[in-house]
Amino acid sequence: MSRFAVIASNSFSGGHMVERLLQDDSHEVVGVSRSPEKSPLFLPYKKRENPRFQFWQFDLNNQSSQILECLDDFQPEYIINFAAQGEVGTSWKYPQQWFETNAVGIVKLANALKERNYLKRYVQISTPEVYGSCTGQVTETTPINPSSPYAASKAAGDLFLATIAKQYQFPCVFIRSTNVYGVHQQLYRIIPRTIIYLRQGKTIPLHGGGKAIKSYIHIKDVCDGVFAGTLNGQNSEIYHLSAYEEIAVCDLVRKICEKMGYDFSEVTENVAERPGQDARYFIDSTKARTAFGWEPKIKMDEGVQEMIEWIDENWSAIQNESLEYIHQQ
Repeated sequence: MSRFAVIASNSFSGGHMVERLLQDDSHEVVGVSRSPEKSPLFLPYKKRENPRFQFWQFDLNNQSSQILECLDDFQPEYIINFAAQGEVGTSWKYPQQWFETNAVGIVKLANALKERNYLKRYVQISTPEVYGSCTGQVTETTPINPSSPYAASKAAGDLFLATIAKQYQFPCVFIRSTNVYGVHQQLYRIIPRTIIYLRQGKTIPLHGGGKAIKSYIHIKDVCDGVFAGTLNGQNSEIYHLSAYEEIAVCDLVRKICEKMGYDFSEVTENVAERPGQDARYFIDSTKARTAFGWEPKIKMDEGVQEMIEWIDENWSAIQNESLEYIHQQ
C-alpha cells in the first residue's frame, strides 16, 4: 500500500484528488481540512464508503501540532497540499489572513516535515497568479510578479519551500495550473454561477466587461497531472498544467448561453473590474507533458456540458446553497 495525505481535502480540487487516489486499490488516503466534511454534492468521494480513506478535521493555522502528530502515526509517503485562502478579491480586505494560511501555515508545516524520513514527496499546489499579468507564453522560469495579496502570499509560501528544498533537500514539487473547473465546484465560480443565474433568470455581471483572458482546465485533467507529478516529478521543480486554449471570460459566458439557449446580450451586464485582476495569463505546460507524458483530455465544450447536466440533476439541492463566496478566517 502507498500512503497519501491530502491537505484541504474538503476543497474542490482536494476532494477530486482524494477521489482520483482512491481509484487505485493500492492507495490509502487521509484527508485533512479545517471544516467538517461536506455533502456528496461537493465531495465526489463521499458518494461511497471506502475503508481506505479516513478524514481528520484540523486547522492548518491553529492545529499544526495535531496534524503532525497524526501524520507521524499514519506516515504518508506523499503529501499533497491544496490548503489556501484563494479568493483574489477578498484578499485585499483581509491580507493578513491570506498570509497566515498561504505563507505562515506552510512555513510551520514544511519546517517540521523536513525532519520526517517517511516522506518521499511533498507536493505544493501553487498558482500562476504569482506571475501577475503577462503577455506571451509563461513558462516555469518566468519571474514572479504578483498583482494581489493572494498572489503575493502564495509566492511567499513557494519561496520558503524552495529555500528548504535547497538547504535541506526537502523533497518538494510545485504544481501551478490554470483556472480549474468541473462538477462539484463551488457555486460562486464563473461557470456554475453562470449556469445557475441563467436557470434563475438573473442577470450575469461581467467584471471589466469580461475582457480578461484565461485558460480553463478540467479538474480530472489536473488531478491526473498532480498524480503524475507526485510520482514522477523532480524535486524542487515547478510544473505547469494547462489546456491548449485560452478564452475571454465574456466568450466563456457566451458559450454557456448558446448551449442553454439564451441571448448573451440580454442576460449580461458590464460592471467594474475587480482590483488586482490580471488581464491575461496563459501558462505553457510543455514541461509536464514532456517530463511525465501528461496532457489534458477533456475539451471545454465537453466539460461545460457536463456541468450543465450536473446542475440540472442536482437542482433541488443546489437551490438551497449560497451562490456567494463565504469567507472563513
